[in-house]
Amino acid sequence: MKNLLAAALYLSAATASLQAQAELDKLVPQLLKDGDVPGLSMALVRNGAVSWHHSWGVKDASTGAPIDDETIFEAASLSKPVFAYAVMKLVDAGVIDLDTPIAHYLPGDYVRDPRGAQITPRNALSHTTGFPNWRNNDELKMYTAPGERFSYSGEGIVYLALAVENVTGKTFGVVMKEQVFVPLGMTSSSYTWQERFEKRKAMGHDAGGAPTHLKRPPGANAAASLQTTVLDYALFLAAVLDGKGLTKKSWTEMLRPQIFLDEACMNCVSNKPSGKLSKQVAWGLGWGIQLTADGKSIWHWGDNGDFHAHVVGYPATRTGLVVFTNGEGGHGIIPDVIAATLGDAQPAIPMLDYERWNSPSRTFYKDVLARADTAIADYAARVRQDPKAALTENQINRVGYWLLGKKRVKEAVAVLELNVASYPQSWNAYDSLAEAQAAAGERDKAIANYEKSIALNPENTNGVEQLKKLKAPAPAP
Repeated sequence: MKNLLAAALYLSAATASLQAQAELDKLVPQLLKDGDVPGLSMALVRNGAVSWHHSWGVKDASTGAPIDDETIFEAASLSKPVFAYAVMKLVDAGVIDLDTPIAHYLPGDYVRDPRGAQITPRNALSHTTGFPNWRNNDELKMYTAPGERFSYSGEGIVYLALAVENVTGKTFGVVMKEQVFVPLGMTSSSYTWQERFEKRKAMGHDAGGAPTHLKRPPGANAAASLQTTVLDYALFLAAVLDGKGLTKKSWTEMLRPQIFLDEACMNCVSNKPSGKLSKQVAWGLGWGIQLTADGKSIWHWGDNGDFHAHVVGYPATRTGLVVFTNGEGGHGIIPDVIAATLGDAQPAIPMLDYERWNSPSRTFYKDVLARADTAIADYAARVRQDPKAALTENQINRVGYWLLGKKRVKEAVAVLELNVASYPQSWNAYDSLAEAQAAAGERDKAIANYEKSIALNPENTNGVEQLKKLKAPAPAP
C-alpha cells in the first residue's frame, strides 16, 4: 500500500493525522466543488482501531450547516455488511446454519418459484439467490437457481432478515442492537428513524448539488436503511478486520470468496452476463472481495441516490477506509479520495460503472444546465463530425435523468430524444424518453414511446404499468 495509509503504518498517529489532513485538505474541497457534492466525511482504521477522521463541506447546501463527527448519513447498501456480521454471530451461536434453507426458519411460500425452497443464508449473503435487486409490482421472481450466478440482490438480504426475526423471536432492531451496536459501541446507529437524528442528519443532494429532502425511514430494511456516522461505521470496520466477536471459522468464511463476479454486470438478471468471470473481484458473505498484488481487501459501496458511500479494508494489515457523502455525485469523487488515501488498486470500482466528476457525460450535463438547447445542438454537431465523440446510450440516459432530477424537464426530453435517435433499437431509450415526456405533460407522445419500448422488449413490466396509467380514463371532475 502507498500514500497516506502506508505512512500511517510507520509514523506516529499524530504525525500521520497531520500529513493526512494537509494533503486531503487540498484535494477534497476541490473534488466537492468539481463533483457538485456538498459534503464528505471519512475515517481511517489502523491496527484495528480508528486512527484518524475528518469531514469537509456541509450537511445542507441551503443552510450551510457544516458536517461534524455527529452527522448522521445514510449508509445505503453499507447496511448489508453490518447485517451479515450479525448473521455470522448467530451462526456461531447455533441459531442459524449457513446451508440450511431459509424456508426452514421462515415457513411459507415466500416466492412462488419452487426453487425458492432451496435458498440458503449463504445464497442470500453471497447474492446468489436468483432474485433481482428489487421486485416489480410486489411479485418476487427468480431468474436462476440458487448458487448458479452472482446477481446483486437487496431482496435476498430482506428475505434472510425476515427469517432472522422469526427464528429469534425478536424485532430486527433488537437483533442488530444486541448483536452489533451495543457490543461495538455504535451509539449513533439505527436501521429505523430516531428523533435524536432530526438535527444531526445530513440532507441528500441531487446530481447538481441541490438539496432533496430529509428522509426518515419508517421501517427497518436490512439491505439499505442504516442511519449512522462515519465514526460508528469505522468502529464496525475495525471489528470486522480484527474478527472481533466472531469465531475464527466464521470470520474466515465471511471473508472467503464464495463466487467470482461476471465482468459485465453486478445485477445479472436484468443485464446479460458476459460469461467471463473476474479473477480479482469476488463476493464473500456480506462483503465484496478484491484480490490484487496488494493482498486481499474487503469492500462495499452504498447508493441511496442522493447519498453515496464506500468502505475498503485490508484484513492482513488491519487497515481500512470509510467514506460517506451526501450527494448523488459522490461516487464520481470517491475513487479519487481512495486513490489519494490508499493508493492501491481497486478493481471493483470500474465494475460499478459510475461517472467520474470530469467524465464526458458529467461535462455534457453541466453544459446543458448552463446553455440548454445550444449545448445539445453543439453536442449533436460534434458527433456528426466525429462519431467517436458520442456518449454511450447509458451515459446519455444518465444525463437525461440528472436533468429530470433537477426539474429541467424540457432539456431532459431533448437529451432523451437524442438518445432514441442515436440508439433506435434500444427499448430502454424509448422507455426513458416516455417517462420524461409524461413528466412534461406530453401524454400522447409518452404513450407512443412506451408502446415502442414494449414492442422491442415485451418483458418491460415498468413500461406496461406506466402505459396502463397513461391510458386510463381521467377521473370525473
